[in-house]
Amino acid sequence: MFKQLVFIATVFFAMPAVAETVRVKDLVEFDGVRGNELVGYGLVVGLHGTGDGFRNAPYTEEMLTTMLERLGVNVTGEQLRPQNVAGVFVTATLPPFARSGAQIDVTVSAIGDAESLLGGTLIMTPLNAADGDIYAVAQGTVIAAGASVEGTAASVTEGVPTSGTIPAGARVEREVDFEFSSLERLRMALRNPDFTTAMRLEKAVNQFFGRRVALMHDGGTIELDIAATGAVSPAHAIGLLENILVEPEQKARVVVDQRSGTIVMGDAVRISNVAVAQGGLTLRVQEAPQVSQPNPFSPGDTVAVPRTTVGLEQQEGSLAELHSGTTLTEVVEGLNALGVSPRDMIDILKSIKAAGALHAEMIVR
Repeated sequence: MFKQLVFIATVFFAMPAVAETVRVKDLVEFDGVRGNELVGYGLVVGLHGTGDGFRNAPYTEEMLTTMLERLGVNVTGEQLRPQNVAGVFVTATLPPFARSGAQIDVTVSAIGDAESLLGGTLIMTPLNAADGDIYAVAQGTVIAAGASVEGTAASVTEGVPTSGTIPAGARVEREVDFEFSSLERLRMALRNPDFTTAMRLEKAVNQFFGRRVALMHDGGTIELDIAATGAVSPAHAIGLLENILVEPEQKARVVVDQRSGTIVMGDAVRISNVAVAQGGLTLRVQEAPQVSQPNPFSPGDTVAVPRTTVGLEQQEGSLAELHSGTTLTEVVEGLNALGVSPRDMIDILKSIKAAGALHAEMIVR
């Protein structure tokens, strides 16, 4: 038996410098300009024997029975056992300002033991919002996202065949009651709240209009005076300001994914002078048992005699000094100078953070 303790090498990523300007529309969310989540429960029919087993999914049988009775088919007392029907959840997002008659995409996901939704058709399914009202109705052919093949002794599944989409599969039947044109003040919420970014955005908007029309309330909210902009409506005001360019600011962050060994560092990451020592340790245990048995016709038992060889190898450790990095490139070059794998680099970064030399927010996932 042979055992070996080794380190696993993975990939190291460094995020490029971010010093470019970004449009306002890519930085903020406008008050009232948002979507609404919709959900419904329906049936997918026309499957090729890959639907729900009614014994494990009785709700599918109940809904199929109810639907058939509504269509005038009496199935009371009958035991339905079709294999081409599946119960599904249907989800969608109602876009802002969606009007009656507009079509939206929907996602269909099996909730029972159906094996695949490939080739199925979603039957008319009402979609409800959080308030319980129906805002859209979905129906159409499901485009499954995968495939599954099964034999007597083996099976192969690619993708997720129990989930699919229907492009433009739902029609809006009810509009969200919101008078956007009556707003006198409009709030802009930063997707990544930051006081510096909010201040720059306020300054850029006021300079664009030539007067004070925007006021920063906190690091994530800027209020816009619609009347002061001179626009005839809030929609016109947004159309004017959403393409204004602003240079966003970001916090120094190091994001570590321990499962894959991925490291992502922001451009603002800085490291103070620190010395780091790193060495590798390899442990080998090899089992080679031998069989000992007595001579023919002599007393004794045959036994297995263990033979174990143990080896311990330690690589020469390295001590390197990481100087104060003024750029991300210098930080990366300093870490790479140690000649360690990204998996070991995660531990080094944690230790540097604990020593107080890593000036960045460290996020470990």
